[in-house]
Amino acid sequence: MTRPDPSLWKGVVAPEILDALRLASDALTRAEVRHVVVGGLAVGAHGHPRATKDVDFLVGREAFVIHPSGLMTLRPEVPFQVRGIAVDLLSPEAGEDFLEAALAQAPGSIMDAPPLVYMKLKASRLKDRADVAELIKASLDVEAVRVFLQAHAPHMVAAFDKLVAEAEAEAEE
Repeated sequence: MTRPDPSLWKGVVAPEILDALRLASDALTRAEVRHVVVGGLAVGAHGHPRATKDVDFLVGREAFVIHPSGLMTLRPEVPFQVRGIAVDLLSPEAGEDFLEAALAQAPGSIMDAPPLVYMKLKASRLKDRADVAELIKASLDVEAVRVFLQAHAPHMVAAFDKLVAEAEAEAEE
């Protein structure tokens, strides 16, 4: 799979989550906050649809107010919840300038697979590694991800290659 396909969410993702996605994306667009869909919804659109309880976005720094004291808060018009559904906002950290390319996509787009895999590996939770393994089994362009990681996060290549080997072995069973 080379392009994300949100139609894969149908029948898997609860309608309330999809409504929260739409409403939060609309609010972020009105607030002129760059944003792309990440997390479980992005994984689903890349070939491994699964239920999720929240909506995750990578957002630009314009979603936040940085106070002189160094405190960072959300701008008042930026949603963190829609009808009881959590809206998780992630932003590129220092040294992650390469994620700015994802934020150059149309607002509300689904993040491309290579940076999505990077974010999943960075999170290093079991469910995130499982998401990567399932994407590999669902025809992830492994070489494109490897090239991306080699360019931007070479320390993650070994972990990715281990997941590739495990996913391929499991797929053969």
